Amino acid sequence: MLTDLSIKNIAIIDSLTVSFRGGLNILTGETGAGKSIIIDAVNLILGGRGSADLIRAGAEEGVVEAIFDLSGRPSILAELDKIGIECDGELLIKRVVSRSGKNRVFIGGGLSTISILAEISRLLINIYGQHEAQTLLRQENHLLLLDGYGGLLELRREFATLHDECRQVGGKLKTLEEDERDAAHRLDLISFQSDEIASAALIVGEEEDLDRERSLLSHGEKLLQNSQEAYAELYGADDAVLGRLSQVKRRLAEMIAIDPALENTLASLDAASIQLEDVALALRTYAARIEADPERLQVVEDRLELIQRLKKKYAPHIQGVLAYKETIDREMEELMSREEDRDGLQKRLEELTDALRVKGEGLYSKRTAAAKLLESAMEKELSELAMKNARFQVAFERLPQAKSTGLERAEFLFSPNPGETPKPLAKIASGGELSRLMLALKQLHPESDVPTLIFDEVDTGIGGATSALVGEKLKRVAAAQQVLCITHLPQVAAYADLHFKVEKKVESGRTVTSAVPLANDDRVVEVARMLGGIKITDTTLEHAREMIAEAVR
Repeated sequence: MLTDLSIKNIAIIDSLTVSFRGGLNILTGETGAGKSIIIDAVNLILGGRGSADLIRAGAEEGVVEAIFDLSGRPSILAELDKIGIECDGELLIKRVVSRSGKNRVFIGGGLSTISILAEISRLLINIYGQHEAQTLLRQENHLLLLDGYGGLLELRREFATLHDECRQVGGKLKTLEEDERDAAHRLDLISFQSDEIASAALIVGEEEDLDRERSLLSHGEKLLQNSQEAYAELYGADDAVLGRLSQVKRRLAEMIAIDPALENTLASLDAASIQLEDVALALRTYAARIEADPERLQVVEDRLELIQRLKKKYAPHIQGVLAYKETIDREMEELMSREEDRDGLQKRLEELTDALRVKGEGLYSKRTAAAKLLESAMEKELSELAMKNARFQVAFERLPQAKSTGLERAEFLFSPNPGETPKPLAKIASGGELSRLMLALKQLHPESDVPTLIFDEVDTGIGGATSALVGEKLKRVAAAQQVLCITHLPQVAAYADLHFKVEKKVESGRTVTSAVPLANDDRVVEVARMLGGIKITDTTLEHAREMIAEAVR
């Protein structure tokens, strides 16, 4: 709740600090005393427009500070945390309005912005009165108020959850369908590539083997000729090397007969002769294996050409080509599974759409029933608030497409006078009427998202026995949340849990405003003043005491 409000240099207020309590806080005073200025100051705290006209004459800036006790409001603390504002249960908001136009906002001790202040303010205070009726004038709030009254908030949350899931699945399906053409083209491409690589049946290391085979096949004639001629020179020709070695060996044998020291030389020559014979035989065998095979050479050439083409397209080596195929094979599996995913998403979307429709129709049915009850109850409450001929209606309009709030929108319609067609509140209701509408609604559904409600002259146009009923209704609302009320009716003021008298006086040639908390006899005197008459008599004072005592019961 709002615990403290400090105002400096705003209009005729020089410096004013007011400490509020829970329950019903009443502000009274003569017309022009400055009660409306307090409301203007609260509006600044709520992010309202800060005009230089609000600044007190002679001052360069006006300042409004407010302290809120939020220790019992975990939902508000959680919202503040989402915005990035740390709060240990007590929140300080400060607004500075400067003649230079450099307005400043401080939240929790740190510099902030008007937009953040406006976002926070909706969590803290609602003002209903001659100038502001934030909740009722915003048509988007009407459905929420109706759901709160009808006990439909849980069903509303269930619908919102279902709608969110439906929206997410629809988004995934749309993205999948938008990408489907590109995916099909991609699948065609990599399917061809995978088949091309697979049909090649590549083997790691085969390229080196093929290179060697191609070299042999392409030089077959030369290898055959050289190997045959080498064999002939070693062994086959008449003057072959081995033949001439035999003649050398005979001469050495003759020499050894004369000089045995040459035996080792002969032995070496025998060994060399044996090795040369082995070489000659190897060359003969090698020549016998060589064949001229142009067809095989063409096969090898074609194979190597295929390998080169695949390497150029996919990777610099066979290992890379095979690795690429593994990659695109996995991608093909994913792309082919998209069809299954699309079918699954389509089926899920149809299921969610059906469930959303059923849930939405059920919610609509309950809302229409709640609306009938609300219309009747509101007209009864308004009748008790001196609006006997007022009509209150809830109008529904089916939406072309479901929203998170349901299949329809709702708007409160109002007619204050008989014979007039009910119209939207923003077009027909006055500030006082809006205040009484909200007061009536709070009787029927006292729960509120904000801790503090401000009713500005809710009793405008009310008198007689109805006045006391307004006070009783305000007291009832204040049992659930803090209420600040500006009133001119003593019957309403008598119900105050905390009563302030707002008055102005002249000090040192300047008009200043004060807000004094009243108790005991001072409060009786103020209620007596409000009862009327220039002179307050003992009878008037006694009447005031009785009125206060009656309200306390």
